[in-house]
Amino acid sequence: MQSLSESIRTALLTADPREKAMAARKLVRDWRLGRLAWDFSAAMPDRPARPEKPELLPPNRMPKRGRGGSERARIALWHALAHIEFVAIDLALDMAGRFGAQRGRQFVDDFLTVAADEAMHYAIIARHLARMGAAYGDLPAHDGLWQSAEETAHDVGARLAIVPMVLEARGLDVTPATLDRVRASGDEAGARILERILADEIRHVRYGCDHFAKVANELGDSAEKLWQMLVTRYFRGNVKPPFNDSARESAGLSRMAYEALASRA
Repeated sequence: MQSLSESIRTALLTADPREKAMAARKLVRDWRLGRLAWDFSAAMPDRPARPEKPELLPPNRMPKRGRGGSERARIALWHALAHIEFVAIDLALDMAGRFGAQRGRQFVDDFLTVAADEAMHYAIIARHLARMGAAYGDLPAHDGLWQSAEETAHDVGARLAIVPMVLEARGLDVTPATLDRVRASGDEAGARILERILADEIRHVRYGCDHFAKVANELGDSAEKLWQMLVTRYFRGNVKPPFNDSARESAGLSRMAYEALASRA
């Protein structure tokens, strides 16, 4: 029987976006059907494989998307969303494969579920791009998302604090306004995609919050204080408004904790 960690490593080292999404969904299906052994002997790669395109640039070198409802601006938006979801597959897989042995089965189940969701999100966005006559890889993309994974590879608490509880939480903040713009442009299919993604991301952030609370409890720390300390240490940006307080509350984020960090920034 193939090991879970080897299957995760194989998916992480799959460069082609469509094949990576399919590999992620297959391994999650195999895991749920009992076809993969609880074995974490295969090491996770420092960086996942990436396709030749898109060109990856530092965030400050990314070209402007354009303004208004132009076709160019619409394609740039959906291309950026495709890139976020593509990298999110790897972030969830790495979370399960790197920390699963120490955190247990529920942790693995939750973050493999996230990986399957992100693979599905990528696939439906890629199809939406295709309807516009575009494809993932046509435009450059930023290389900042994986940096957070590299800097927290040694500490599950830090990884949980940054990836689901900052990066994915930011998606909860910005998606409603994006959804309104997409719907106003007449793209109802795109609006439905964003509604689905928003609902899933609330659940993903909730997984992060729940497992982070367990880590904090094991350390004898307050979850709020530990989160603030880890974000201050490992997150290079700022936690800043506007916040989608209702979605954040549904996800289990502490309003007192994130507003305190925002006020310091």
